[in-house]
Amino acid sequence: MSETTTPTIPRWHASGDWFDTCRCDVPCPCSFAQTPTYGECDGVLVWHIREGRYGDVTLDGLNVLMLGSFVGNVWAEHSDAYAAVFLDERADDAQREALQMIFGGQAGSWPREMIAMLGAEMRGMDFAPIQFEIDDDLGSWRASVPDRVTASAEALSGPTTPEGARVQTTNLPGSETGPGQVATWGRSTADRADAFGFQWSREGQSSKHITFDWAGPD
Repeated sequence: MSETTTPTIPRWHASGDWFDTCRCDVPCPCSFAQTPTYGECDGVLVWHIREGRYGDVTLDGLNVLMLGSFVGNVWAEHSDAYAAVFLDERADDAQREALQMIFGGQAGSWPREMIAMLGAEMRGMDFAPIQFEIDDDLGSWRASVPDRVTASAEALSGPTTPEGARVQTTNLPGSETGPGQVATWGRSTADRADAFGFQWSREGQSSKHITFDWAGPD
């Protein structure tokens, strides 16, 4: 009888920027652990690793983009959850393996918890060019996979928002990147997808930027 061994997960750390654009009205109720505005939600989720290391493998500057949908409260009772993932084509073999381990949940930390909670059926995965930009002052953020996904937003403002100030939330009940992060609210200027069976085109709906800071394999 042959024995199978479980790969050893090295110490790793990844921190950076996350944002989404989704179907919900502003502000997206999902971030407050409530049912989506229209009872179901779909959208684009983007991660940009500012600083990252998986063992000896550096992950600085790499991007991950996900398309997702679900019905109900993602933090409570929900169903019909589906997802598809694009990984940065610039990653070499070692980096690709690291990204798949972290964002697939096998390396532990918050991604493992989020994936287990969502319970999504995966529609596919691809390595692709992921373009990512964010203003230093969080005035806007954007990402795209050419001919397949476009997501962009401008920071939310209003009659009583001081010029240059950002609408932010701390201690969100449903922070998509885990506890202890700061969310900056925005409104989408583009939210388009045509890939892996996901298809939509809209603007003017909810968007938010949230930092992330993960370490594993704990």
